[in-house]
Amino acid sequence: MAVQSSPTSRGARTASRSTQQKARPVPAGLIDQDLRRGLIAQAAYYRAERRGFAAGHEAEDWLAAESEVDAALMLGALPLST
Repeated sequence: MAVQSSPTSRGARTASRSTQQKARPVPAGLIDQDLRRGLIAQAAYYRAERRGFAAGHEAEDWLAAESEVDAALMLGALPLST
């Protein structure tokens, strides 16, 4: 009796992984700090815009944006250069 290989054999899985280009996760401390600060500022601006720029939430917006950007960097979801 012959053994049939499945359509997703080991070689096929390896080949498909190598063709996918994924960004490598990078700790926030290892990227250019000016770039990181700019990404945080942009994210904080969009948070304030969604609130209608109501005063008194600047620090909250900045800290939330900082967490958002750092998480995205760790997942490799943001570019490392402009």
